[in-house]
Amino acid sequence: MEKKELALAAVETLEKVYPDAVCSLTYEKPYELLISTRLSAQCTDARVNIVTKELYAKYPTLQSLAEADLADIEEIVKPCGLFRTKAKDIIGIAQMLLRDYGGELPDSIEELTKLPGIGRKTANLIMGDIFHKPAVVTDTHCIRICGRMGLITVKDPYKVEMALRELLPPEKSSDFCHRLVHFGREFCKAQSPQCTVCPMLGTCEQHMDFKK
Repeated sequence: MEKKELALAAVETLEKVYPDAVCSLTYEKPYELLISTRLSAQCTDARVNIVTKELYAKYPTLQSLAEADLADIEEIVKPCGLFRTKAKDIIGIAQMLLRDYGGELPDSIEELTKLPGIGRKTANLIMGDIFHKPAVVTDTHCIRICGRMGLITVKDPYKVEMALRELLPPEKSSDFCHRLVHFGREFCKAQSPQCTVCPMLGTCEQHMDFKK
């Protein structure tokens, strides 16, 4: 099976298994998704959702975040880890959005990655979920699963993104990455993949290294 055929088969299978392709981070405003994703670095989405419930209740607007006391933001986001850097980035993001973008999220990866602490992974998530444009979110689930399937042979996030953009239907790529997260948590786990009951076994078995 060619890589493009394999990618299409994976897309179709995951659409059946996970018909609702949703981000596991909770948010109401577009900038909240941006900040929540920044907080999710080396932290679980479940933990981030607990922390941001307090954060967004206390600081309900971009202006309030831009004017927030750094020490207070640090204290709130401390459970997410790397709290000093993340707190500084949150305030910096709010300030830059207000100063340079009129309080709105820019709609390109190039502009989004100018914001403090925002890389291509987060920018792609925003492009897909907020602006509904083709996007490939190369998180750990995406890189691990696509590598195991044989879709990619590299692990560098940028190279993975570029490779998958060549293989995935653009209109389905963002949702496919969301489904990979659910699939990675339920079946294709990092340490103990559930290969014998995997819904993608039929398309993956010829590529899967079951010892990974």
